[in-house]
Amino acid sequence: MKIIGIDPGLRNMGWGVIAVDGPRLRHVANGIIHSEAGELGPRLVVLYRGLCAVIAEHAPTAAAVEQTFVNKDAVGTLKLGQARGIALLAPAEAGIEIGEYAPNAVKKSVVGVGHAAKEQIQHMVRFMLPGVELAGPDAADALAIAICHAHHLQGRALRIKIST
Repeated sequence: MKIIGIDPGLRNMGWGVIAVDGPRLRHVANGIIHSEAGELGPRLVVLYRGLCAVIAEHAPTAAAVEQTFVNKDAVGTLKLGQARGIALLAPAEAGIEIGEYAPNAVKKSVVGVGHAAKEQIQHMVRFMLPGVELAGPDAADALAIAICHAHHLQGRALRIKIST
């Protein structure tokens, strides 16, 4: 199974693909899709086309997207929500099932605490995916989201196995 994790962002949308083989996780690829400042519509097109290209290249079988947290800047939150819409649309259009996770759930799954710093997330991603070269913090976050989804799917499979 291949999982793509997506860290939605209007300026920088992080993505990371991992392969899952039972309890083993392996890094496949990661990167950041950048959109320049300017009109919102063209920026969303850049994000959408970039994410579609990543999905076409790596053919993930599952996707995971971080949920948006609401901050004090309502306009910023709305714009981030539109980028998150792209992060949901591209895999959905490809027929990929999507899991959604709160930022604290991702941090707790990867680091062990829900309020971990970015540096802690990067450290644990490097530990869990030996040899990974991170394209940046947004890509590290995306890989953490993919790892969180893998743990969730493994837990669900174990619960199903136990109940049968």
